[in-house]
Amino acid sequence: MSTSTTRRTLGRLQRPQTLAAWLLLAPFLAVFLAMFVVPLCYSAYLSLFTSQLVGGTVFSGFENYARALQDPSFWTGLGRVSLFLFIQVPIGLALSIFFALALDSQRVRGGKWARLLIFVPYAVPSVVATLMWGYLYGNNFGLITQIFEAVGLAGPQLLTPDKIVGSTMNIIIWEFVGYNMIVLYAALRSIPTDLYEAAEIDGAGQWRIAWSIKLPAIRPAISLVVIFSIIGSFQLFNEPNLLFNIAPNAVGTDFSPNLYAYNLAFKSQDVNYAAAIAFLLGLIIAITSFIVQTRSARKEEIR
Repeated sequence: MSTSTTRRTLGRLQRPQTLAAWLLLAPFLAVFLAMFVVPLCYSAYLSLFTSQLVGGTVFSGFENYARALQDPSFWTGLGRVSLFLFIQVPIGLALSIFFALALDSQRVRGGKWARLLIFVPYAVPSVVATLMWGYLYGNNFGLITQIFEAVGLAGPQLLTPDKIVGSTMNIIIWEFVGYNMIVLYAALRSIPTDLYEAAEIDGAGQWRIAWSIKLPAIRPAISLVVIFSIIGSFQLFNEPNLLFNIAPNAVGTDFSPNLYAYNLAFKSQDVNYAAAIAFLLGLIIAITSFIVQTRSARKEEIR
């Protein structure tokens, strides 16, 4: 049989499989287009216009983007979420790795219950979690203040402008450490146990095994968690939006770029400028995630 005949035969055999694959992908593609691509394109379209009292909506090109780059509120919010990136993300990642390694060592009593207790905060909706912590932080009736006053000490005043960033970081760490821990724990469980047995025969202890075998083996999972955490940090919205109602003097309308864009769109009715800020933030997230992913890939190649 000639090569061309063989290719035609294989093509006829593959057509039903290709059609079946596209049919299975069709629901996802339809939702993806309707819920992501179309709104994204419409938002890009809005960002190129400006609404004026006289003249209505006019095409302005990239003026909204230039305005955003000169907007101190945008840069203030971006700097604030950068603190989350450089402080909250490493702390949360370190705790997630520690809990995952502790549970994987099988030396924690009641490992299943411990895993459940660490993961439960992630199952709590962020709105409920923020309101709960907002109550705990309360200056007058908060539980933390009451505990301090019970022992004769002044409350820490956790909802003041100089402490609100740390208080918000604490909420996010409490919410997402369990989720990241599960991702890392699942990666650890996929490592062949033969490696551990060989290392123990060579005299390696648990810390040496964790540092030399476990952590290098789950590096892709760690990179995934880091990228998710970076995206989540830049998209900070729910927590400051709810804390604004509790402590408006500490949480401004520009606490994060997402919150700033929301207030511009739905309170100031400046939808076009809000769309430009959202697009600019998305570009920053994409660039940062690409840099992190590229560096992680290079480390894997070197290793």
